[in-house]
Amino acid sequence: MQKPKRPTVSAPEALERLRDGNQRFISGTRKDTAGLSHPGPGALPQVQEPFAIILGCSDSRVPAEIVFDQGLGDLFVIRVAGNIVAPSQVGSVEFAATRFGTRLVIVLGHSDCGAILTTLEELQQPAKDQSPNLRSIVDRVRPSVEALMHTDMAQDTDLLIQHAVRANVDASVDHLRHDSEILKRLIQDDGLVVVGAEYSLENGEVEFFDDA
Repeated sequence: MQKPKRPTVSAPEALERLRDGNQRFISGTRKDTAGLSHPGPGALPQVQEPFAIILGCSDSRVPAEIVFDQGLGDLFVIRVAGNIVAPSQVGSVEFAATRFGTRLVIVLGHSDCGAILTTLEELQQPAKDQSPNLRSIVDRVRPSVEALMHTDMAQDTDLLIQHAVRANVDASVDHLRHDSEILKRLIQDDGLVVVGAEYSLENGEVEFFDDA
């Protein structure tokens, strides 16, 4: 394994940057220097130094750079339906954490997640001809939400989805913290922090979970 690069931004500082950026996004006071309008090739950073890794959902309404009011080169973003953790996503996090010295990982779920809803629908009424590729996503989400179907929440769809989104984020955070030897070593010895969060489609706010 490549020797991890020393971090240039600590996890607490990176988290504060994300909090501040999300507040600017909510208040409509985004930075003029965010650089998300096309700046031309010459203006792009020549060296990657992302201060945070975002593992988020592919939902088109949750672009991390805009939600956190950050510019090109600030974030290493991994997007996949349902913000699931499969080997390629773990490898991408390992890559950024070792190659760039990034010390904050955010698993970013969001309200009314379509992948969560699809999984709940599959648990209630399994599809006969579901694509094996789509099923691979459902199967990643299923273990974290299946138990909720056996509670009183099963009678309240909105409440069920709300808790399922949180449970799925928690499962992805747990996987990154405990199922990668590289990330475990960085957490224990080098200041890496993995935090769960949820973006609200209703008001634009990102809630960082208790252990943030």
